[in-house]
Amino acid sequence: MASVQLKNSSMEATPSVAQSNPQIKDTIIQLLSNLAHPKEIEQYLKRFVGAGKTHFAVIKVGGAVLDNDLDNLCSSLAFLQQIGLFPIVVHGAGPQLNLKLEQANIVSEFIDGQRITTPSVLTVAKKTFVQQNLKLANRLQTMGVKTASITSGVFTANQSKNTQLGLVGEVSKIDLEPISMAIKSGAIPILSSLAETESGQCLNINADIATNQLAIALKPYKIIFLTESGGLLNEAGKVISSVNLVTEYNQLIQEPWLHGGMKLKVKQVAEILSQLPSTASVSITKPANLAKELFTHKGSGTLIRRGESIMVHDDSETIKKSKLRHLLESSFSKKLDDNYFEKTIINKAYITYCYRAAAVVTKLNDIPFLDKFVVADDAKGEGLGKAVWEKMTANIPQFFWRAKPDNQVNNFYYKKSDGCYKTDQWIIFWKGLTDFQQINNCVQLALNKEPTLN
Repeated sequence: MASVQLKNSSMEATPSVAQSNPQIKDTIIQLLSNLAHPKEIEQYLKRFVGAGKTHFAVIKVGGAVLDNDLDNLCSSLAFLQQIGLFPIVVHGAGPQLNLKLEQANIVSEFIDGQRITTPSVLTVAKKTFVQQNLKLANRLQTMGVKTASITSGVFTANQSKNTQLGLVGEVSKIDLEPISMAIKSGAIPILSSLAETESGQCLNINADIATNQLAIALKPYKIIFLTESGGLLNEAGKVISSVNLVTEYNQLIQEPWLHGGMKLKVKQVAEILSQLPSTASVSITKPANLAKELFTHKGSGTLIRRGESIMVHDDSETIKKSKLRHLLESSFSKKLDDNYFEKTIINKAYITYCYRAAAVVTKLNDIPFLDKFVVADDAKGEGLGKAVWEKMTANIPQFFWRAKPDNQVNNFYYKKSDGCYKTDQWIIFWKGLTDFQQINNCVQLALNKEPTLN
């Protein structure tokens, strides 16, 4: 029998606040516009709403976040509900359980990072999980957010084959009905990572594993891990903005600076995404940065996608021209010259497998010219553009290109270029070029080149 506690609020959540009061949604979008272009925000809203109420996102909240960042967590969750989005929250309680066990003079023991759960540990764990669940639910309630505390009835498990772990479960079945009922009532479901066997024995399950298994069963658009670090960190301790598993996984997993816990997390994420639709993604971020990570291309955390392989074409013969034409025309909202592929001598083209991002390189006076660089609207923020750019620049260290002054990608170009020359009509960028006369020639060539998108 599912244990579900609804926390009522002063506002009716069905329909959502945003739906019943359009002014609130408009205000929120206006606030978001300080983070990103309104077009970006609308794109993401459309994607998230299109996923369906019960398939928007599963959010894993670590126990440390519940202790140290509860206000930001609740503000972010309240924000999502106010615009009609209902994430499913799975929380951990590791630090709290360690403290409670210490207070009860019960020794905490682990095998390969998994807690050994004796009957006495499980007794304390059940109480601790319920306390942390209600702490989050009650804080959200004070903010006018309706929640459903679900402390049992979702996860069915078998006891771990590793008998040394004791009363630890391996998820065998998931009942989504309690979650669906909560969301239909306008509540954010908050799940504890406890399971039962078919005979009713309570078992402890790792919150990350519970999140992973729930995501595989639910197939949400987003899976989000909220952590204090705010993302995967590189060797310099800085957040890695995106990971394309197809092109980067093998190298990333071998990096000496990727410590054991994060290495395990990357492996788990790769396993989850291999079982989900290609549209699914995993974000690792801080609670305070959740809106920026969800609603902007730049993000604020680490976005991990299954990604796409990048095909390298040495000329136009192997390119699926109709697909590339559609990508260019739909992204730029302009028509490509009918004879573009006939009159353009393509030196190299880097195109993702599904034709959602591309870089087309020609030559002007024997100097590589980036004639087209494009990412489909529905692929922006996935890291595909970055992957294509890195593949291209690894092979072509010296080149130049141009962009309209109002091009939304110019900030990216400024960061990636070694210099630029501005006119009212064009900004000419270059990379790897150092000779002044050569740069001047490139500028003139770019300025005089006839446009091919009109």
